[in-house]
Amino acid sequence: MTHPTPPAAPAPTAPATPSTRIAAELRRRIEAGELRPGDRVPSTRAITAEWGVAMATATKVLTALREAGLVRAVRGIGTVVAERPGHADHPGRADHPDHPGPSAPQDRHRPRAATIAVPPAHPPRTDAELTRERVVSAAVAIADERGLAAVSMRQIAAELGVAAMSLYRHVPGKEDLLAAMADSVFGEPPLPSHEQVGWRVRLETSARLQWQMYRRHPWLAHVMSMTRPLPTVRGMAHVEWAMAEFTGLPPKVMMHIAVTLLNYVRGTAVNIATEFEAERATGISSDEWMQAQDATMDLILRSGHFPMYAAALTDPELEMDLDSLFDFGLERLLDGIAPLVPPTG
Repeated sequence: MTHPTPPAAPAPTAPATPSTRIAAELRRRIEAGELRPGDRVPSTRAITAEWGVAMATATKVLTALREAGLVRAVRGIGTVVAERPGHADHPGRADHPDHPGPSAPQDRHRPRAATIAVPPAHPPRTDAELTRERVVSAAVAIADERGLAAVSMRQIAAELGVAAMSLYRHVPGKEDLLAAMADSVFGEPPLPSHEQVGWRVRLETSARLQWQMYRRHPWLAHVMSMTRPLPTVRGMAHVEWAMAEFTGLPPKVMMHIAVTLLNYVRGTAVNIATEFEAERATGISSDEWMQAQDATMDLILRSGHFPMYAAALTDPELEMDLDSLFDFGLERLLDGIAPLVPPTG
């Protein structure tokens, strides 16, 4: 007499990670219509606040949702719910892919929180719809939201809904892409008219326009280089405009003035890029980090060995941040250039 073979025990599933659980919840909100196409989804900062996770975990959540085709990055807005042609309006319908229909009763026991992978929401676009400008714009949006390290041909292709290899017809390689990204950013702020305003006003205007670029695009500081400059036509046009009212100076002096100004702004802006990456990785802002150092700094100041620091840090009128450092340094830099300029220039 034979005994029926007992059913095999279900294979154990790997425990869901925090990023997987959060992504599954956001997917549920999207599938349920709580978040509709075009609605902004919680930012990395909002995710860290709602679920109490690190910024790196929040970044993984949005990356997973983006790779699943559920959301997309929109420049100047953030991450929004993607349009999903042909998608069922309600997850409870029998024709919904997650609904356990009568032909698949085993689906009732499938843990939904363990995976968020779905087919891409957007149908692949043809090469005719792909342009260099769209590729560069997508790369800039990725870098703005997730940092320069997140920019890859695979990620750009996922954003645009095309095959990664098709991108190489428009950008031959990574260096060409970085140059195009920087060139695009330098073309954002319109340069003032060519009216005569004086060399100092021109240099200050140029520096402040660049500072705004670095504020909007923290990754730009890592792309710009004084030793291996990328060929950026719009960047060169920006410098030409800044130097247009200098007269009577040798070309080598003018080039040193131009590059010194570029280097000053970029060198200060490196701190913006570093803070952007640190906050993404830890979820801790610079103000929060500084507050955590208060006790240690207080002990150091009480030693009496640092009277200048003690006087400055206890001064209620002291306001020091990157903007104030930039303003102070820029004025001193322009003061230092002034003696080089002939009275007629």
